[in-house]
Amino acid sequence: MVYAFVLHMRLVPGLRSRWAFHVATMFAFCSMVMTYFGVNYYLSGLHSYAAGDPVPVPAWVYIGIATMITLSAVSYFKFKTLTKK
Repeated sequence: MVYAFVLHMRLVPGLRSRWAFHVATMFAFCSMVMTYFGVNYYLSGLHSYAAGDPVPVPAWVYIGIATMITLSAVSYFKFKTLTKK
């Protein structure tokens, strides 16, 4: 569903920029990684490999989110300076 949104962003006039596509792709890939590791190893459920006790969220998750947001902000300002007319 996330990648379907990314692929259909080109139909929305406000989301046609290359910057929006690349940032959305970065977050879509991270959602796929969370689905694989987070659901299987950190959330306990019927089809998971997690033990019965809930595992605390690792620090690298917060660091990764902060890095992606910082990278998105820096790339936005760089994109705006390069595309000025």
